[in-house]
Amino acid sequence: MKRTLLFWLSMTAVAGMLAFAVPSAQAQAAEKTGKIHGHVINPTGQPQGGGTVSLSTDGGHTLLFTFPVDATGAFSGDAKPGTYTLVYRAADTPEGKMVDSIRAIKIVADVDLAQDDDMSRQEYIDAMTPDEKKQLEDLRKQNAEALKSNSLINSLNADLKVISQDKKDIDSAAATAQQTLGASASKADLTAKTDEIKAAKYTDIQSLMTKDTGLKPDEPLLWNNLGYAQAGLKENDDAIATYKKSIDMETASKKPRLPVIGAAQAGLGEVYAREDKVADANAAYDAAVKADPSNGPLYLRNEAVIFYQDNDNAAETAAADEAIKIDPNQAILYYIKGQGLVANATVDPKTQRIILPPDCTAAYQKYLELAPDGPYANEVAGILQQAGEKISSSYKAPKAAH
Repeated sequence: MKRTLLFWLSMTAVAGMLAFAVPSAQAQAAEKTGKIHGHVINPTGQPQGGGTVSLSTDGGHTLLFTFPVDATGAFSGDAKPGTYTLVYRAADTPEGKMVDSIRAIKIVADVDLAQDDDMSRQEYIDAMTPDEKKQLEDLRKQNAEALKSNSLINSLNADLKVISQDKKDIDSAAATAQQTLGASASKADLTAKTDEIKAAKYTDIQSLMTKDTGLKPDEPLLWNNLGYAQAGLKENDDAIATYKKSIDMETASKKPRLPVIGAAQAGLGEVYAREDKVADANAAYDAAVKADPSNGPLYLRNEAVIFYQDNDNAAETAAADEAIKIDPNQAILYYIKGQGLVANATVDPKTQRIILPPDCTAAYQKYLELAPDGPYANEVAGILQQAGEKISSSYKAPKAAH
């Protein structure tokens, strides 16, 4: 009978059942049965899902016992004791045809026979036509390349999982330092320990991403993470070049991933901000928001926080204003804006009261409105009271200790 190889070349076989002759219920009850189980393996050496395995006593003309093959290539079932030919048929095999057959399969009562249909065996390969053998060789090469690619992807994903935890450890470095050194540790010791933890994590990320960008240099996400590590280690020139490489690469791709571009632009903006390049930082953050609007509030909030940390009062005020425009409900933005403005406060020589700049009072009041119990509430309320301003929110001063 002529075999067909289409089933393993298309790799789209669907499990199916064939019509078969079944012994009567009375006969089955009267006789003991044996079992058979195994896997169907296609000529590439991979599991072949779908189709059916049958047992026949006349070379495949009559199928006496038929078992479906699942998606993993496995099959199993019961049959009367005897000697059979095992027949494999794909779901789309024409009536009266078969894909493969194995002779002299012996079913013994009360015995579970392990029997694979392995079409990568030399006997099967030798019976192929030259064209079929060429198709098989091409497919094997494709499979080998796919396996190699999958192995690389698995390795990269494992590294990305590690650096995800590294980033969490960086964010919690201060808390870890406090826990490690104890409540009596000095501020200087805590700062040194925090920096030590962060440096170790940034170095780990840099090492992994340097390796991975070498293995897969066309993946912008890897370059983003490398830029993150370089920025954390204050290798700013390298970080700028790395982020730009990621942006250019992702922008030129067939289907640019906007969050990847946005993250790279935001990373670039942070490096510029740390270097006091305000105009460049603003341009990079604006580009991040334009590329990835859904994360715009996060990008602009981070910009305001960075300028605040760097004590750039004018830049932090402007950045907070931009962030407030797209998300007016983030309390921290009003605190940052107020802190940027209060740096220009003066003192009334007669009353000795603070004179707050325009918009500073409104920013502080809005902070207390949004976060009456926030971490900066007492500080903000104290400033407003020193300026003789009435607090118009639900803020309540803490009770004095007795």
